[in-house]
Amino acid sequence: MPDRRRSLINFNARDGFLIQSLLIADQFENDEDLYETPIVIQVHGVLGNFLARGTPRLLPPALLERGYSSFVINTRMAFLGQIMGEGIFDDAIYDIEASIDYLTRVGYRYIFILGYSLGANIVAYYASERFDTNVKGLILEGCAYSLPDSQQKRLKKLNSIPSYEEVYKRAKKILKPDPYHTNNDQIFVIYRAWGPSFNPLDAELFTYRTWWFMRGPEAHNAKTCDLIKNIKVPVLFIQGSNDDIVEEWESKELARKVYESGNEDVTLRYINNAKHDCMENPEETIDTIVQWIANVGKRPLSVSKATS
Repeated sequence: MPDRRRSLINFNARDGFLIQSLLIADQFENDEDLYETPIVIQVHGVLGNFLARGTPRLLPPALLERGYSSFVINTRMAFLGQIMGEGIFDDAIYDIEASIDYLTRVGYRYIFILGYSLGANIVAYYASERFDTNVKGLILEGCAYSLPDSQQKRLKKLNSIPSYEEVYKRAKKILKPDPYHTNNDQIFVIYRAWGPSFNPLDAELFTYRTWWFMRGPEAHNAKTCDLIKNIKVPVLFIQGSNDDIVEEWESKELARKVYESGNEDVTLRYINNAKHDCMENPEETIDTIVQWIANVGKRPLSVSKATS
């Protein structure tokens, strides 16, 4: 293996997409000791791990201090893939799949996946579709109840231009007859998407195709509330107590759906004095994650325990 402190690694997803990643691992006397320790795959939000602040940037070194490795990946959603056209929500699970395959081939056996913001919804979708014996649990930070529903509600509240319904109407016309395979895609701007002004900070950009699969009414795989019942591994939900993007009830309702589906190994923690980025309170966030991973690691995956 290359230097175990920080190693840049590139590999391809099944459809050929190039995944750029950073492996951050501690020094061990032999490979077996390294592979016996937990490693956390980190899946970013909109910006990508190498551009974002907070969790994507601060969590890996903090976990390293506690003896846990991190595998920081840039999925096709990175670098504003929703604007460049390659950020198709449904396809992003291929990037997680390839990352797990890579770590498994190397020898890691105690893999956890952390999704931050948009990444949490992608991780939830992946875990609802796949079961990997080496994946021991999920950490979902700031996970929206439903990406389409949350945007529709937000745009209506802010009286966006165009409205959610207008975007849907245009998207159907431009992308017909097949939104996935069409070559007729366009970039568009939603004004007053995040605030009441026409300031660029309050705008949101997509292509019609990326919007269709991430935010549109027919983006069924981005409706986490409908598919999260299929997740069978332990799940930790963390959310800032002052989250200004995801409402407080959303994590609570998702956790309830997981529990009621028969997966009782679900934990919900609100991080005090943090907004959407839980690493605004790094001590409490790290303690929560490390303690949860340690507890999951003490029991077989087939054993379920109710946690509160």
